[in-house]
Amino acid sequence: MKAKSKIIEIDDIGRILFERSNRAKNINISVKPFRGVRVAVPYRVSFDKAIHFAQSKKNWIRNHLNKMKAIEKEHENFLKNSTEIDRTEARKKLVNRLNELSEKHGFKYNKVFIRNQRTIWGSCSTKNNINLNMKLIRFPDEMIDYVILHELVHTRIKNHSKAFWEKLDRLVGDAKEKNKKLKEHKIF
Repeated sequence: MKAKSKIIEIDDIGRILFERSNRAKNINISVKPFRGVRVAVPYRVSFDKAIHFAQSKKNWIRNHLNKMKAIEKEHENFLKNSTEIDRTEARKKLVNRLNELSEKHGFKYNKVFIRNQRTIWGSCSTKNNINLNMKLIRFPDEMIDYVILHELVHTRIKNHSKAFWEKLDRLVGDAKEKNKKLKEHKIF
């Protein structure tokens, strides 16, 4: 039986996770903040070949690692400079903005819950109940609006289909880029 993953130390880069993937058709390298470098290895490809491929991409990996380190530092500074969140104030601000945006764009939702969530910024249930993470108030207004509008669009489109992204794009402009920016922030 083949090993599912290996961690290999590569000179000038550091530790890299090589992981078997059923979904990967080709060797795929990803570099993410707080997670580091991961190489998805298709089952038909040997780890040796994947390691050789990663070594041939050292410059690309190094450049992306530097970008991720900058994002991590920015996030740590953001948290360090953040004060304790007042749940009442967070609720007031987020619910007011939710009501403004839903009225402005003609959305209807059922209930709203403001929670101290550990894994998500927001969600919309099948009953159109909207959950928002109280930590959103640490973000600029543009990102708060993005999360709220993302969930409001889910009151009409319950998936992340092309139609969903097109609708969200019309409301926020460059929705996928904003989504990518949001994912750079780790929730603590």
